[in-house]
Amino acid sequence: MSPDEKHEHKPVTIIVNGRPKEWSEKKISFTQVVVLAFGTYENNDQIIYTMTYTANDHSNNNGEMVVGDEVNVHLGMVFNVTNSNRS
Repeated sequence: MSPDEKHEHKPVTIIVNGRPKEWSEKKISFTQVVVLAFGTYENNDQIIYTMTYTANDHSNNNGEMVVGDEVNVHLGMVFNVTNSNRS
């Protein structure tokens, strides 16, 4: 574990599907964002989650996340998450 990982990350407010959420870890995973958005993560083949994010730190850290991804958290990050049923 590096010295940076030993220090707790200062809690910041992120926006998930238009709602402010407090996050105190340095990174956030795809699954953790889904849980913040919907209260649970359903790991089955019938539900598809899609996610985009924007980091409001002027670093152009924008993108998409998929299962297994994680990103560094910045104050004011915006995550948009959708779920749909596979038909």
